Amino acid sequence: MSRQPHKPYVWNFCELLSRNEIRDLQLYRLKECIKRCMKVPFYQKVFKEGGITPDSFKSVDDIRKLPFTTKQDLRNNYPLGFLAVPREKIVRYHGSTGTTGKSTIIAYTQNDLEIWAELCARFLVSGGLQAHHTVQVAFGYGLFTGGFGLHYGIEHVGAAVIPAASGNTKRQLMLLKDLQADALVCTPSYALTLAEAIQAEKIERSELALKLAFLGSEPWTESMRQALENSLKILGSNNYGLSEIIGPGVSGECPERSGMHFQEDNFIIECIDPDTLEPVPEGTPGELVISSIMREAMPMLRYRTRDIATIYSGKCGCRRETLRMSRVTGRSDDMLIIRGVNVFPSQIEEALLTIEGAAPHYQILVSRPKTMDEVRVRVEIVPEIFSDKMTDMTQIKQKIEYAIRQATGLSMQVELLPPMTLERFEGKAKRVIDERKLV
Repeated sequence: MSRQPHKPYVWNFCELLSRNEIRDLQLYRLKECIKRCMKVPFYQKVFKEGGITPDSFKSVDDIRKLPFTTKQDLRNNYPLGFLAVPREKIVRYHGSTGTTGKSTIIAYTQNDLEIWAELCARFLVSGGLQAHHTVQVAFGYGLFTGGFGLHYGIEHVGAAVIPAASGNTKRQLMLLKDLQADALVCTPSYALTLAEAIQAEKIERSELALKLAFLGSEPWTESMRQALENSLKILGSNNYGLSEIIGPGVSGECPERSGMHFQEDNFIIECIDPDTLEPVPEGTPGELVISSIMREAMPMLRYRTRDIATIYSGKCGCRRETLRMSRVTGRSDDMLIIRGVNVFPSQIEEALLTIEGAAPHYQILVSRPKTMDEVRVRVEIVPEIFSDKMTDMTQIKQKIEYAIRQATGLSMQVELLPPMTLERFEGKAKRVIDERKLV
């Protein structure tokens, strides 16, 4: 698809602050955040043990005087032990999905919700959204933050919302076609499902008005973006967020597509080695650590996200000077260790999508039948390439195995599957099945 980047557009003047202005604002807001955190028993103990007061911070770098906050800390104080305001000031509750354990509850004041809408509006506008557009939101509208966060961000811009929610693909297609949605919000994996359904239903691209897609909530690769843009004929933008910090709106892409810009007037960003817990050099992958310095209800200090990404600085072509992050390449706590080698599912995805005929639908099965880890990668083949000829399939299988070995340094068995074999997901795709008994 031939694309012309739209003219860079900035929603809020804070997006164009200089580095010095950003740091000065962060320091002031950090001190104010420390005052609010003094009402949280968990942080009260931390401050008392470390002799911490707002005056302890002479620069933003002094935030390293504080210990990290983890998801386990939130679970230990479930459900509302991290509240920094009286409960009567809470107007909304959300929560994490609980896919790695007990769900965590996140509370919002009215001001928190207004900030959240503002942050989402920023990356939506930067990604091309305009007030006259109509946006179909195919995210869930429950405790999950994605649906509501994007919904109110879209309305903040002035665009119309189709709150389609997740699932019911036939209805999604009907709404896209009948209401002529200009933009789509969903996970990358569900966007692939919609693209396949459009093809299966023989819907002509001219029948749809789609121009943009704002995709997030799960890691995805540049190869997958290209596949989606080519199949849906849209411009796809990446964004990042997590419920413990605020939800979507922590960072998002500009038209330069050279990384996702952090909203640094609201967040202090660190990137650490998950083993040593020391800062990593710029340009080196590490675990993101985020402090939400503007939250009222539940501010977080040095929250370990477990998300692995790379941080970049420098003025962007869009005029912003905020730090940028790469795509999330994996998680420090769900990283696969195969025969002593660290492997992220995104590495395997990147490898298989370089092979003509391999579809972006795959499943990784890890087992340990005896003493050695074994990995089997199940990969769908696109309909026009799939063949009953053994020689054709053997060649593709060998190419994929070689690409995976080059990407990971490990040999893995590849199983080729007919189109539409693997389960499709309306939310986050479940890519890995680990059958080892590692506990």
